Amino acid sequence: MLAAAASMAAMAMHDSIHGTEADAQAVPLTVCTFGDSVLDCGRYNERGITPGELLVRNDDELFPEFAGRDLQSLAPTRLLHRAVDGATVDSLSGQLRQGLPARRGIALLTVGGNDLLRGLASDTGPGLRAFEKKLEGFLLSLPVRPVFLGTVYDPTFGDDSRNFLGVPAPIARANHRRVNEAIARLAQRHGRLVDLHAHFLLGDPTWFTQTIEPSLLGASEVRRVFLQAICSGFCR
Repeated sequence: MLAAAASMAAMAMHDSIHGTEADAQAVPLTVCTFGDSVLDCGRYNERGITPGELLVRNDDELFPEFAGRDLQSLAPTRLLHRAVDGATVDSLSGQLRQGLPARRGIALLTVGGNDLLRGLASDTGPGLRAFEKKLEGFLLSLPVRPVFLGTVYDPTFGDDSRNFLGVPAPIARANHRRVNEAIARLAQRHGRLVDLHAHFLLGDPTWFTQTIEPSLLGASEVRRVFLQAICSGFCR
């Protein structure tokens, strides 16, 4: 049964990305971004570029590695950017305005980092449970499928000497892990997990600016991980 469900999910994802030939000509694929500055990081780089823009159409001059490896190369694609720098789980519902695609859409979501900064890093339990409940409520109200949920990365690269939170590192790291575990559980029920946390642990400080924000290179790396998840099995 699980194999059948996985196969059906894969077919649905394939149809969302590729559609029929008639759909591809008449209805472009819409990439919808929701959440925080991980996806709304244009103000933090000199080109004003976001991961969603790079997913839809790569900048071949800046990132030749991805030439021909964007969604626009597969089929007509547009970006509907709803993510907002500073967003928390409480503000996600405000990003659900009219105009979401009725078909041929995919959703990208990053949230949790600002929630950690604003109290979850030192939470003793109730806040984390509320976070998961609110995030699931948003996912249930989101009409776009499939949805790709990004985990919260660690700009300290696991180095406690870089701790900037004012919360003891063991407590902050435990709650960071619990937030990502909640995101993973919800991704299993409602979409697909995009493990930004694991990928960014392999990076370096040039992937960040202002301590926590994605730099221009960081925006491309966010794009890399989402692209791998979106296109696994379907992209050349």
